[in-house]
Amino acid sequence: MSRIILFNKPYGVICQFSPDDKHPTLKDYIPIPDIYPAGRLDTDSEGLLILTDDGALQHRLAHPSQKLPKTYWVQVEGIPDSAALQALQSGVDLGDFVTLPAQARSISEPANLWTRNPPIRERKNIPTSWVGLVLKEGKNRQVRRMTAKIGYPTLRLIRSQIGWFTLTGLMPGEYREATATEVAALI
Repeated sequence: MSRIILFNKPYGVICQFSPDDKHPTLKDYIPIPDIYPAGRLDTDSEGLLILTDDGALQHRLAHPSQKLPKTYWVQVEGIPDSAALQALQSGVDLGDFVTLPAQARSISEPANLWTRNPPIRERKNIPTSWVGLVLKEGKNRQVRRMTAKIGYPTLRLIRSQIGWFTLTGLMPGEYREATATEVAALI
């Protein structure tokens, strides 16, 4: 049976196992041989990363045609109005492509949110707020580009869920193995 690992990637960690001179890597957190990430998170993003020892499953999870919804908690500069949220829901023209429509709504700061190290930049005269965003695609730096395009730059980005897999119970740097039931449901 395929092995699936759920990992809460901390800020600043690179989604690779090979050593890096500037940043910690997955190898610094996960001492399990022969597993590989199914998808990526930018170094400055946090949250759920799925890893597996099954190459076909890895490809399927990472491939855009799989369309597992990915849920993000996005802390932005400013407070998006309904027109800004509607733009995210309709699809945003980023120049090189138009994003698929997303689910987007204002949310409260997520419960049990950990402190980020280093902290986000804050400006005295500009408030911050949180947006819950669900995408069925995941192009390079897409969430950051989307929020910047509508006028609300991303300050902090946390992937909280992929399909039915969630961060629940995982602090940054922690991982757990998916249960046999979770693996069977995915396969």
